[in-house]
Amino acid sequence: MRVGVEREHCQVTSILPTESGKVTGPKARTSAAETGRPARTAPAALAPRARLLPSLAAVYRAQLSRARVARIPLLFVATFQSVGIMVLMRGVVDGGAEARAVVAGSSVLVVAFVALNLLAQYFGQLRAGGGLDHYATLPVPPAAVVLGAAGAYASFTVPGTIVTAVAGSALFGLPMTHLWVLVAVIPLSGAALSGLGAALGLLAPRQELATLLGQLGMSAALLLGVLPAERLPGPIGWARDLLPSTYGVEALSRSFDTHPDWAVVALDLAVCAAVGVLSLAVATWAYRRAAVR
Repeated sequence: MRVGVEREHCQVTSILPTESGKVTGPKARTSAAETGRPARTAPAALAPRARLLPSLAAVYRAQLSRARVARIPLLFVATFQSVGIMVLMRGVVDGGAEARAVVAGSSVLVVAFVALNLLAQYFGQLRAGGGLDHYATLPVPPAAVVLGAAGAYASFTVPGTIVTAVAGSALFGLPMTHLWVLVAVIPLSGAALSGLGAALGLLAPRQELATLLGQLGMSAALLLGVLPAERLPGPIGWARDLLPSTYGVEALSRSFDTHPDWAVVALDLAVCAAVGVLSLAVATWAYRRAAVR
């Protein structure tokens, strides 16, 4: 009898918690399936953060394939518009510095139409329709979204700008020897105007206002870029100096000289590059601001 009592006593004391707070004995060996509670597992490690360049390439390819069909007709309109402006100005301008300004301004106007006007409308529509929420969930840096979209839209301007520059040179009898400057003018002007267009579209409180700002920006590039600087009044000339595309126009215009001053051309391109970096930085900040709202 005493032995049986001692066994019961041992079984009772074996399931009591110890000083460390753990339960010993048969109850401690109860499995998770018996208790009905899920087993605790260690948290999974987070995936590495996406790098800027691969993310930029992915967004650029996606934007390029998406807008290829929709933007080609608009690019044709932009090129036709610039060539038409040069034909009209041919009856007013005979040659010289004014002809160089008309051809250079009309060529960069193609970039302004696509990279500034259309990109402002695109980001305004994206913000109004909630499309920024989709991009905000992607594991890509904000700069990759802005730079990828800006690069894709600027790429569409290459054929139209080259056609306009060649047609204008033939129309006004300008030399085509240094048209290789377009290799630098197109991307730098495209970066500056794309950043400005993206910032306008992202900062505009309404989609209609983004469209209006894009149209006004393109009109400013038309009036201040195509018309010769010597014909503009003082205050309007100051506004011309603030327009990002002005320095690309000046660099292309100087390249039509027989012996261009390459130091001044390089300075204009450097200013255009600096403005492009600044405008894209502002567009990236505007994207972050709009994505978290």
